[in-house]
Amino acid sequence: MTDYFASDPTEIRLSVSAIVWRDSSRRELLLMQRSDNGRWGLPGGHVEPGESVVEAAAREVLEETGWTVALGRLVGVYSDPSRQVVRVAGRSVHQVNLCFEADPVAESAPTTPEETLAQGFFRHDALPAPFVPIHDVRIADALAGEAACVR
Repeated sequence: MTDYFASDPTEIRLSVSAIVWRDSSRRELLLMQRSDNGRWGLPGGHVEPGESVVEAAAREVLEETGWTVALGRLVGVYSDPSRQVVRVAGRSVHQVNLCFEADPVAESAPTTPEETLAQGFFRHDALPAPFVPIHDVRIADALAGEAACVR
């Protein structure tokens, strides 16, 4: 189970996430429901050794949702310990996240279906609940459409 807004991190990990827009209007984005805590959020995960952040973001989207994506602009870098420390399997982890925008290219079956209870496209102003609380700022930053944010 993943718990948010933890404290006293004992390790740091580099993670990625993606905001996959269904169309150019930027109204609907791809979300997945996590199997570890039932919350809806952006697809993403940790960067593996020898992997670029772009490769990791595309891999995570494919694994969790089945969508092949074309990565676009960097939305932001998220490292604020008040929002980015999570408790996972009894460990307190400070996650530094790079979030990208992406366009869907092709749909197939998820390659790690055990991580995802459900997935689909949702309007940015009607997100499903319960929602991953640390993802809201990433969506707001993507909608603002400005230069990459550092938080």
